[in-house]
Amino acid sequence: MNDKERLTVGALVTLLLFLAPGYLLHVSPRFAGSLGGGMLGIAGASLLVLLLVYPLVKHVNWLNVRVTRHLPLRSLLAFHVYAGVVGPVLGILHSGHNYQSPLGVALVLTMLVVVLSGFVGRYYLAYLSAGVRQQEGTLATLREAYNRIASALAGREAIPSGLVGKVVGTRANIPILPLVDAIAELEYAIGAKERIKRVLGRWMVVHVTASIVMYFLLALHIWSGLYYGLRWLP
Repeated sequence: MNDKERLTVGALVTLLLFLAPGYLLHVSPRFAGSLGGGMLGIAGASLLVLLLVYPLVKHVNWLNVRVTRHLPLRSLLAFHVYAGVVGPVLGILHSGHNYQSPLGVALVLTMLVVVLSGFVGRYYLAYLSAGVRQQEGTLATLREAYNRIASALAGREAIPSGLVGKVVGTRANIPILPLVDAIAELEYAIGAKERIKRVLGRWMVVHVTASIVMYFLLALHIWSGLYYGLRWLP
């Protein structure tokens, strides 16, 4: 994972979230059945189906051995991530924001759940973990400073020159209370992030469940389009 990938995927997810409620500004009832709308739909559905390549290669041993000889799993994951956002974007454009069909609405909602749960698992939880590690390092420094100052105040050792100033931005003769406040605030912040991580840690269950529902709805959507016929031109 790198910053460029995270920023690019974040921008695509943001675009998707802005496109989804686009029916408030624009509705094209006949676009989905037009040539352009049909091509967007086919492209989006193809990308959604190709998303299955990564989990299959990852979890099926014989497939993993054969495919990873030529294509690293990391490259397949990158494709999985990008296609997992671009496919739903094309699906939204294909709809023309004509959310009249319950099947179509359900498909759009499940695509959003799949994308958001995947984004949470791939990027947001990693961001939270990095923030927690950084705060835990700062907290350890603050606690060490507190112990040294508390020992000095108890007369067991001298306060190292500039210790308090380096940690809390004050001079060594400032009371210990600001340091205690800083420790308490960090402990609260870390605890809050850990609670969020525990809640979002179920992202894989949500992601897989929503994906199964999405593919079922996608199959029904494709079947209904073929069954009732395609309107290629207005």
